[in-house]
Amino acid sequence: MKNITDSFLCLSYWPSAGSFGFDTDILATNLINLSVVLSVLIFFGKGVLSDLLDNRKQRILRTIRNSEELREGAIEQLEKARARLRKVETEADRFRVNGYSEIEREKLNLINSINTTLEQLENYKNETVQFEQQKAIHQVQQRVLQQALQGALGTLNSSLNNELHLRTISANIGMFGAMKDKKN
Repeated sequence: MKNITDSFLCLSYWPSAGSFGFDTDILATNLINLSVVLSVLIFFGKGVLSDLLDNRKQRILRTIRNSEELREGAIEQLEKARARLRKVETEADRFRVNGYSEIEREKLNLINSINTTLEQLENYKNETVQFEQQKAIHQVQQRVLQQALQGALGTLNSSLNNELHLRTISANIGMFGAMKDKKN
């Protein structure tokens, strides 16, 4: 290992002034080479780099301007939308109030109509009940009359003989004759 270190030390020897030779100090030569390369790059690349930066700056400014214009347009649209929303909300409130009023009015009309219909149905029911009562009374009267007539006919047939029959007919003819004379 010592040989390698010694050989590097020998190579790092600086020749005396006025003579031409190779500089074997890698760190020192790399810094010089690097500074030369950077100087050349800065000198020649300065224009290209400034053009690239200017183009980039212009694109950024254009993007910012476009963004501002879009932002202003969006703000205008937002204000218009808010105005439309307020108008629609006002109309919706008006419709809601009118709708509730209309619903209440319709509800009252419906209640009144139902009450009127119920009254009519109650009247029809009462009339129907009275009619059915009258009909039932009439049927009962008819049956009672029929049964009375059948009973009377049965009684008459059982107790009526020819002589009684002739006397009844004569009495009835006499009554009709008396009625006829009164009318005249």
